[in-house]
Amino acid sequence: MDCLFCKIRDGQIPSKQVYEDEQVLAFHDIQPAAPVHILIIPKKHIASMKDAGEEDWALIGSVHKAAQQIARDFGIEESGYRLINNCGPDSGQVVFHIHYHLLGGTNLGPLVAQR
Repeated sequence: MDCLFCKIRDGQIPSKQVYEDEQVLAFHDIQPAAPVHILIIPKKHIASMKDAGEEDWALIGSVHKAAQQIARDFGIEESGYRLINNCGPDSGQVVFHIHYHLLGGTNLGPLVAQR
């Protein structure tokens, strides 16, 4: 498998990790779009949200729980943050290992789709 995030998970590619537990790994995005920009991945390889099965819902919940903890750790829980999951090529998903972008640390404004 030639998955960038699996290689990061396995330590083959270095990352600046901020969170890890048995099921979830989180690290700084190398091209941040906000002062806080963390990528949160399940350690299990799932290509995208459309590929997540019923057996993965608890794992997806663990990713969301990690996002809450990371937001607390970075001091953005109260001011607010954005949690984004892109699913498929039209959404802008580039790495096909399900992941969430946690963005914060500034006023992100309304999310407006490009037309």
